[in-house]
Amino acid sequence: MLKPHHVLLCVSLLQDGGVEGSRTDVAVKDGGTARPPNIAEGIQWPADLQPLATLDGPAVLAAHAALQRVLSRYPKEYAKSCTYSAKGMEVIVGEERGTYFVRINPRPDKCGWAPGTVLGFDVFELYAVSPEGKVLARYPAMP
Repeated sequence: MLKPHHVLLCVSLLQDGGVEGSRTDVAVKDGGTARPPNIAEGIQWPADLQPLATLDGPAVLAAHAALQRVLSRYPKEYAKSCTYSAKGMEVIVGEERGTYFVRINPRPDKCGWAPGTVLGFDVFELYAVSPEGKVLARYPAMP
């Protein structure tokens, strides 16, 4: 039987993506390592989403389109729950190569839950959105 600290270690490794070095790394000339480009659904996804300091019109359209997509995926019975509404979400927008990447994190603490409450593992969603507000793709597996 696993001891509680072993279970906590396993859960934290699962949330962090595993043990460092377990991913396929590519050697770089300066002796470091870099991950290969993450390409899925025909889109090169960012390894680390850098949020924009200010949102221009297309970034707002991208955020709105991705948030609407997330909210439409919840069952209609959840529509009145704060946790499954726009109020209970955190939206982060970044831009790379002319495409907006929108990450949506559930934030149950905004709805009265205790700070740091997590409703599941890898619950955030990542979307690629055009400057016109068209959702191009959802990241196929949660990063």
